[in-house]
Amino acid sequence: MTLSRTQKRLLAVIALILIVLSLLNASWLAPAPVGKPKLIAHRGVYHLYDKRAAFGRDTCTARFINPPDHEVFENTVPSIQMAAGLGGDLVEVDVAPTKDGKMVLFHDWTVDCRTNGKGETRDLTLAELKALDIGYGYTADGGKTFPLRGKGIGQIPTVEEALAALPSRPMLFNFKSKDAGEADQLFAILKASGRDYEKLGDAFYGASGPVTRIRQLAPKNWAFDLKGEAQKCTKDYVAYGWTGIIPESCHNGVIVIPINYQWIMWGWPNRLIARMESVGAKVIVTGPYESGKSNEGLTDVHQLGKIAGTFNGYIWIEDIWGIGPALKK
Repeated sequence: MTLSRTQKRLLAVIALILIVLSLLNASWLAPAPVGKPKLIAHRGVYHLYDKRAAFGRDTCTARFINPPDHEVFENTVPSIQMAAGLGGDLVEVDVAPTKDGKMVLFHDWTVDCRTNGKGETRDLTLAELKALDIGYGYTADGGKTFPLRGKGIGQIPTVEEALAALPSRPMLFNFKSKDAGEADQLFAILKASGRDYEKLGDAFYGASGPVTRIRQLAPKNWAFDLKGEAQKCTKDYVAYGWTGIIPESCHNGVIVIPINYQWIMWGWPNRLIARMESVGAKVIVTGPYESGKSNEGLTDVHQLGKIAGTFNGYIWIEDIWGIGPALKK
């Protein structure tokens, strides 16, 4: 088949465009990122669970834990201290207000799942929460045995206790509600504690309401809406990052990259990192995204080998208990 002169010119133009786009997104032509990756220890040290069986916002995850190999509970003082000692650069915790105006670390909206109590965390006093056994509901065999019962009595800490336990390492505070007032409450605790939250680099995330408010109160600290802003930045970049134009949604924002989708991120890793750094955006790498499974961080040290060696952003770690010691070897 003989091509016409017009067809040849069109093919040449297309080839030129492809070459330009390839060079525009070439990682090897971008400067090497400076610095090392930072580990986010999600929930500190905690008991991993089957993310497929416990898929869904209101599922009782304590009912699906793996056979426990330790007795450390998420969002407790031992949990955050151990996570920092195991290499967590940023220890993630969940905050919730109490009925009597205090604030504690606790993940679930109610205490029904993990503890021997009933009701919403926000409807219980600090004394009532302190009396609970947070290991009561954990089972690895469908409810036949509860190996952690009696081992978590009195372990729900206040935010003040958590701050005192980790005075020199930053924390990532997760707002569990949409109430902007919870940002005011947490900020007041940080101020009253005398903690230098700016210098330490404490960070915050959650719904738009409290995130917007904490940005007003602590403008120099990192705060992000993981399910809103971060998802939009990620989707927008995949859609048209190939042009070299950085989406407005990424400016001073966050892009989240599952390790099994690094290949669709234009200019990954060096070019993408340079682009994000130029607009003040941070990059988080997570565990693999899989349909029908709750999102999670890395659960196996071998997954680290799938991340580019020049990556200098944040890595969301699900199992700091297992991954941390392996990194120190």
